[in-house]
Amino acid sequence: MVSTDNLFTDNPDQLAGLAARHAIPLIHAYRQFAAAGGLMSYGPDLADAYRQVGTYAGRILKGAKPTDLPVHQATKVELVINVKAARALGVNFSLPLLGRADEVIE
Repeated sequence: MVSTDNLFTDNPDQLAGLAARHAIPLIHAYRQFAAAGGLMSYGPDLADAYRQVGTYAGRILKGAKPTDLPVHQATKVELVINVKAARALGVNFSLPLLGRADEVIE
């Protein structure tokens, strides 16, 4: 499981390439890592999180005090499984898990 620190999130292709070369299953919170060749990702839907930021900004621009706004946690998470990476690593996912995934990368 890779940290969401900027050291790692800024280079998804390089990190996924290193993981593949050394046969290490890469699991991350952000979808971009599964798309870059990592095994899977499970974490917040960033598009949904950014929409929430826009709603907050709109409320502030309309006069709300930032200190009066509630703190929200991500409400939508997504599971992305990279089947191609799984095959290369010899990992088999069950059909029910693949069926529950938000996206399966072939």
